[in-house]
Amino acid sequence: MDDISTMTITFRCPPELEPILPRPIPAVLGLPDWFKTMPQKAFSTVLQTEQMTVKKCPPFIDAMTFGFLIPLIADLRARTACCPGTGIFRRARSRNYSRSPIDFHDNNQVTGTPFYEEDRFLIKIRQFLDLRDAGGLLAAHHPPVQPPRLPFVTLTGLVDADSYCDNFINFPAHWRDTAFNGVLPKGTPVAQCVPVKRDSWTARFGLIEGDAVGRLQELSRAVLEETGVYRRRFRSPKR
Repeated sequence: MDDISTMTITFRCPPELEPILPRPIPAVLGLPDWFKTMPQKAFSTVLQTEQMTVKKCPPFIDAMTFGFLIPLIADLRARTACCPGTGIFRRARSRNYSRSPIDFHDNNQVTGTPFYEEDRFLIKIRQFLDLRDAGGLLAAHHPPVQPPRLPFVTLTGLVDADSYCDNFINFPAHWRDTAFNGVLPKGTPVAQCVPVKRDSWTARFGLIEGDAVGRLQELSRAVLEETGVYRRRFRSPKR
């Protein structure tokens, strides 16, 4: 369970942007401040005892620290009186690509979804990066698993990074906090990129029976009576 192979995913940008573009970082290096300062235990008024918080939950931590965080490429100022992402941004172009950090998607592109609102666009968060992988990878882009408090939510997408590797990958997002006034600083994580090995999966349904019943009972009892069972016996490295 401790074996882990190393693969490389390369983020590339135009040469003229190299000095100013913030880099994607391993998600483990971008833990939010609230996670760093939260306690490992908290008192439960219901159970009248101390309980472990999610800071001691390996699946929670592994999901938060897996992959790479994609940063906002510039300070983004938003005011209630403005609609984030309008066509004016599309005029600033150089070398056949827009230089604006924000663009928009027309609302008719999400007709019939929970993201549709009659009088509002979706924003498009631009990234001047393409992806090149070591072979056979998909790249899942979704909101940071345990995100900072953002006024928008990035839509999830799955990109064929092994073939779609010569164009920028941008992120549609739904602006959910219409009362937001302020500045989101350059470098704020707006998406989490998780490399996924290309495989084909099928599903089947079965029963817990025979020796599996005893194993279930034994492990369930151990989890209730001990701390750290999953971490000690089952957790494997993710990076």
